[in-house]
Amino acid sequence: MFFKRRNKEKPAEAADTPTAETKEDGKAADAGGPSSPGGQGLSADALRRSVDAASLGFKTTADLEPDDGPLLGQDRALADLDFGLKMRGRDFNIFVLGPPGSGKRTAVRARLGTAARGAEPPPDWVYVARFTDPHGLRALSLPAGRAPLLAESVGAALAELRATLPAAFEAEDYRARHRAIEEDYRSAHDDALDALHAKAAEQNIAVLRTPLGFGMAPMHDGQVVKPEVFNQLPQAMRRDVESRVGALQSELEAILTSAPAVDKERRRQLAALNIETARHPIEAALDGVSQAFSDVPEVTAFLADMERDLIAHALTFLSPAAQEASRHRYVVHVLVSHTKEAGAPVVHEIDPTPSSLIGDIGPAGDGGLPGAPSRRIRAGALHKANGGTLVIDAGRLVSVPAAWHTLKCALKRGEIRVGPASSGATGADTAESVDADPIPLDVKVILTGTPGDYERLDAADPDFAQLFKVRASFAPTVARTAVNESRLARLVASMAKAHALKPLDAGGAARLIEEASRIAGHRDTLTLDLGRIADIAREADFWSKHAGRDVTTAEDVTRAIGARAQRTRALRSPTVFNDTARPGQVIGLNAADAGGVRFGQAHRVSARVHAGRGRAEDIVIMGAGAADARHGAILRSYLAGTFARDVPLAVAATLTAEPPLADTHGRGASLAALLALISALADHPVRQNIAVAGTVDQWGDVGPVAGVNDLIEGFFEASQARPLPGTQGVVIPDANRGDLMLSEDVVDAVREGRFVLHAVKTVDEALTLMTERDAGVRGADGLFGADTVNGRAEARLRAFADARLAFRRGADKVTGTREGRA
Repeated sequence: MFFKRRNKEKPAEAADTPTAETKEDGKAADAGGPSSPGGQGLSADALRRSVDAASLGFKTTADLEPDDGPLLGQDRALADLDFGLKMRGRDFNIFVLGPPGSGKRTAVRARLGTAARGAEPPPDWVYVARFTDPHGLRALSLPAGRAPLLAESVGAALAELRATLPAAFEAEDYRARHRAIEEDYRSAHDDALDALHAKAAEQNIAVLRTPLGFGMAPMHDGQVVKPEVFNQLPQAMRRDVESRVGALQSELEAILTSAPAVDKERRRQLAALNIETARHPIEAALDGVSQAFSDVPEVTAFLADMERDLIAHALTFLSPAAQEASRHRYVVHVLVSHTKEAGAPVVHEIDPTPSSLIGDIGPAGDGGLPGAPSRRIRAGALHKANGGTLVIDAGRLVSVPAAWHTLKCALKRGEIRVGPASSGATGADTAESVDADPIPLDVKVILTGTPGDYERLDAADPDFAQLFKVRASFAPTVARTAVNESRLARLVASMAKAHALKPLDAGGAARLIEEASRIAGHRDTLTLDLGRIADIAREADFWSKHAGRDVTTAEDVTRAIGARAQRTRALRSPTVFNDTARPGQVIGLNAADAGGVRFGQAHRVSARVHAGRGRAEDIVIMGAGAADARHGAILRSYLAGTFARDVPLAVAATLTAEPPLADTHGRGASLAALLALISALADHPVRQNIAVAGTVDQWGDVGPVAGVNDLIEGFFEASQARPLPGTQGVVIPDANRGDLMLSEDVVDAVREGRFVLHAVKTVDEALTLMTERDAGVRGADGLFGADTVNGRAEARLRAFADARLAFRRGADKVTGTREGRA
């Protein structure tokens, strides 16, 4: 051994020192009374803060005015929200953050509804064809509410033209003028050829039409002279004939050369005739539209372009197939429209994706004219909210990075660029390349989410904080004051009215207020999860009807709360208890979530120890998830600082929990883990009828846990289902005393001495209570008493250190011998 241990005598009666549950009257010690060994026993009066129904000042909630004022306890958040709504600029968007049920979405809806009603509606937007570009779409802005009228009016004009244009081109006047132009062309051409034929005949020259064109040959007595006969003629005669043929060919070429110019003139005259014929019905069809929108310059310019294009393509209206195709060229796509009475738009996007934010363009049917296929244009949430406010669930936005990128680009550019449609799961673009005008963006974006959502977005993109400069933080709880209790009672009256419930009497309202503190997790606060309170009120109303009452009472509220708890029991893992105490085993408590309900779960935490190298990784905590290394380091640091000040820490340990910890961090069971570890080292059992909840640091200070009421009630329920020897109870951190707002059955059990609660500040206090043996303190000689828990644990650790040293010496000796032989 490294040194001789001092035997520190323990008083004989110390092991039998009465604790809170072993006092003569069987009652727990008062919270204000003297501490029991190993911590302070808590009285029943310290476990719950009740509401005196008579102090509320009403008989039933029907006597109260419903509370329609600002949300309870959210003044700061509402002020920040109002500031963000009034502050202009693309970068002063708002992130409304708070835990689920804090009322943030309700507040946003209420505030936006009020602001929107007093605001001017934004303009309508439509897309029309850019007639000079077959792939282009032109964006037009119209006064609010007038886009559907434009689309309807243009559609009616096109329907009219499908009847009037064919009629105009089928009219006798048009046909006569068309024939006259054609006949003039043919007459002029034929007359020139006839004159040439006559002139050639006078000179005994024949003008012949061949597959290759026109040709000429000499004639004699009305017959064409054969070449072999012509070649036998005197040379002078042949030259005379050739000279006359050449002159006539020149005249023929002149006639043929002038034909294209004449035909061009013919086509020009026909085009002019078509324009003249089409202009009147087109102007007549569009005249009403032009007059209706004469005050909108953008529409006036579009109608002028459309008129010119209609005239140029008027002949496409002459067949049914061409008429249907041409309709798509002139359709007015209404992207977004607003009514004057609606004010500024407020849009809630629950499933943000790139296409749901900026819309898309896709094929909608068969194509029309070349380069102008039929299209479907769908507006996105940014289009619908433009000029107003867009509210997006931040949690969903976090899960779709492409959606955040799309939103960010639109906000930074200050414009919306509609995207191509994609085909379902593949995401492949199905639309042709379309050059659509961007639409100017003027929108206030509000993201609603949790603090975790904010942190993830902020960490993922440095632009996030630059675009969302306003944070409105909604608190989960509010101080429990008389004023706030009164306001909560009025809110309960509002809930009863909104859900058509029977009134609650003062006792029922008082019970709901108490439950609001229980949900908040602190006796001096009230939850702001009003949705959960409303659910309890609605279930209580059900039980009130079941009992045949005219009002909902405290009994009904209590029954609703109990029924809700009962429904979660099937989700809980079975609690494992030991009938006999064994060193290294502690009942620990931890919080679990299932089905949206948080409850306490008991675990058998066990530890086994043996000699090791003392590294942090030698202390293995099974089932604590990602927190293994952190918890192991804390336990090792406590052991080293408490027991291994002058010797190496040569211990290895494995800790397990049955059933496995539902909380991946295992925070609520860390004190239990340390107690199990020290119990195993001291080879001394701990009480199995007392469960332990609490965190611990490397100095041995016990810290608070979340949901302490759930932990206590979970163990109380389990111990009632399977009674344990002696009086059951729970050890809690002293820092959690202010959080106690326990159910009435637990309070009654403590009052009757059937259940006990102890508050501890340090590991030593917990050790003394749980082992029923003095934990021990170092004396003037720096040693623990040999028979104390700490003394026994230290002796075991020193034995491990001796064994480790002896093993190393033996290994060195064997190594040295081998080296000598080598």
